[in-house]
Amino acid sequence: MNYPGHFLRTILPALLLLCAAGFSGCTTVLTSTPPQAVPSARPAAKAGKIPATQRPYKIDGKTYYPLPSAEGYIDTGIASWYGVPFHGRKTSNGETYNMYDWTAAHKTLPMNTRLLVENLENGRSTTIRINDRGPFVGNRIIDLSYNVARDLGIIKEGTGQVRITALGETETVQLDDNKTAAQFLPHEDFQKGDFYVQIGAFTVRENADRLKEKISNGGREAEAVPYERGDQTFYRVQVKAGSTLTAAKQMEQIMTGSGFPEAFVVAR
Repeated sequence: MNYPGHFLRTILPALLLLCAAGFSGCTTVLTSTPPQAVPSARPAAKAGKIPATQRPYKIDGKTYYPLPSAEGYIDTGIASWYGVPFHGRKTSNGETYNMYDWTAAHKTLPMNTRLLVENLENGRSTTIRINDRGPFVGNRIIDLSYNVARDLGIIKEGTGQVRITALGETETVQLDDNKTAAQFLPHEDFQKGDFYVQIGAFTVRENADRLKEKISNGGREAEAVPYERGDQTFYRVQVKAGSTLTAAKQMEQIMTGSGFPEAFVVAR
């Protein structure tokens, strides 16, 4: 279903509030009545303790750094979907994956982030909640549940070009009159940091140094960072990408287009 621009500008603010406050499977395109999503109240973390889902993790030699906040997050890229045999298995945040729910996996966004997902090829859109990590295949930016992929019209092709927009994070709070309400969480500025783009990893130091020298001669600041992995040392070549995530993503695109298709952002 296609919506004109003025309709989206009018309805999106209301959609944001309804979805963030209700945590139910709301969608702008329905082929059946969606099941009600169970609110995922997040217990308060102890002072100084980082939730497990917010700690850096490694997949296939790549290190991913979860963002401290989803505020202002927008991205465009390829979406895929997953169903059987993952249905019924545990997700990264400990929930049981339900392929008929309105959820998705993302590599770095905080758990329980609500996203507006728009299929740029047919105009369909829906809202989802992040409760898993992934996808770790190619350049895909999000892995959708079966229901979401069906509503967006990407089941047959398996993938689709989408735009994802963070609607906000909320937590359930207890009010004085024994009622509960959804409250937006305070955010750090996820744009600030010390960002690099990794373009290669070598077991031979000389190979890493040669690539580092090549990048440096091209006018970019680069480093060969040693990393111990078991009984082997890898030398990761990383290009300085600035102090904001926006700048880092731009550098990632530049390096990808310069012959480094596996380039990815890292933060220190």
